[in-house]
Amino acid sequence: MRRGLYNCDLSFANIYCWRKFYQTAWCEVEGFLVIRFRIDGGSATGYMQPIGEGDFASVIRCLMNEADTAGEPLRLIGLTNEAKAQLEQEFPDQFIFDDNRATHDYLYRREDLSRLQGKNYQPKRNHINRFIGNYPTYRYEPLTRANMAECIHLELEWCRHRNGCIEEGLNAEREAMQEAFAHFEVLGLQGGCIYVGDQLVAFTYGSALNDHTFDIHVEKADTRYDGAFTIINRRFAEQLDERFTLLNREEDLGIEGLRKAKLSYYPAFLQAKHRAETTTPHQRACQRLWRACFPQDDDAFIEQFLIRHYREERMLTLEVEGEVVAMLHLIPFATAWGTMRYIYGVATDPAHRGRGYATELLHRAIDLSRTAGDAALFLIPATQSLRDLYAREGFTGDLPVHFTTGDDFDFGTGVAERDRAMCYWLDAPQSLPEHLHADLIR
Repeated sequence: MRRGLYNCDLSFANIYCWRKFYQTAWCEVEGFLVIRFRIDGGSATGYMQPIGEGDFASVIRCLMNEADTAGEPLRLIGLTNEAKAQLEQEFPDQFIFDDNRATHDYLYRREDLSRLQGKNYQPKRNHINRFIGNYPTYRYEPLTRANMAECIHLELEWCRHRNGCIEEGLNAEREAMQEAFAHFEVLGLQGGCIYVGDQLVAFTYGSALNDHTFDIHVEKADTRYDGAFTIINRRFAEQLDERFTLLNREEDLGIEGLRKAKLSYYPAFLQAKHRAETTTPHQRACQRLWRACFPQDDDAFIEQFLIRHYREERMLTLEVEGEVVAMLHLIPFATAWGTMRYIYGVATDPAHRGRGYATELLHRAIDLSRTAGDAALFLIPATQSLRDLYAREGFTGDLPVHFTTGDDFDFGTGVAERDRAMCYWLDAPQSLPEHLHADLIR
């Protein structure tokens, strides 16, 4: 792969080992490698950034035609800053973009991880010293076929302590690991293991991403051995060929603990991976209304919402002469009181205000939520006048609300002390909550 590309998703070993989960296919189009897959293993089709030399725009037009034939928008994943800029130049106003922090790759200088020098790494050195003090006879071994069965066993134990890895992604990770071990040599994989006595307590493996970057695909450790993660990380970095000056330790997936751990090693840089999508007429109508009604939100925020959380079936609209003039979105959240839908992005074109369009949509939202068997609807009024308006429609309360979305999207007002919700109870609880914790339902 070209030197300037550091995206872990473009590692051949990753592509091959995860191909069943993502239903991956690849081909050559006009001299470019094109990779098609199912996003998150679901039904939506995505394409990785085409890799090659030549007419990039021509390849994108081919993919736009294929996506259109399938009745889907074209979704491009893992775009570099340069590819994003080229799309914006070649296809103005045809794509929306998202730069999701949870998907950024962490790139480290191998020398930093192998030496752990300086004040920043003192906690890591202390951690390793405690491990060596507790287990002075530990040893490092290369990962070979001789210890793969022990690695699988350790991964199973790691899963057992996490409710059996019932999440689909963790089961898929195990299957990808088994593929990696079955084709370890031909995929060019390298790995290492840490033993305490005869007990395997940590292992890792990865592959070359380009001529100077090595990608760490998997790192597992028995957390009963304090420091096992720290020492496998360092020892593997120590023994890597010196031609690898950078290590890619992949994404944090928006998991707070994982992000904290990756940042604690002080990455040299984070590799942004942009997502781009062509838009539908409804999305463009939403974008136009949002700009007109919420000028405080920039285009990046609007496009982030459209890519991550917009669903046409969740957008209620009212049209006048074929033009969308009012909208609201119903976003489902799980709460302690059952499913509650969040009324979000309520907007009426300024030229059509004062005609009751927003109220009409609000009544439709209540009817839909009641039919669906929801416990309640809730919303966060931005002003006291809106709070008074919603109170007249039956919304009550002043609840502090906390959103969990898994992608850092800010569904609140943006000002924590003002993130206070009113609720329209369809199935009134025996006791009203004092705080609303809402987990996004995908």
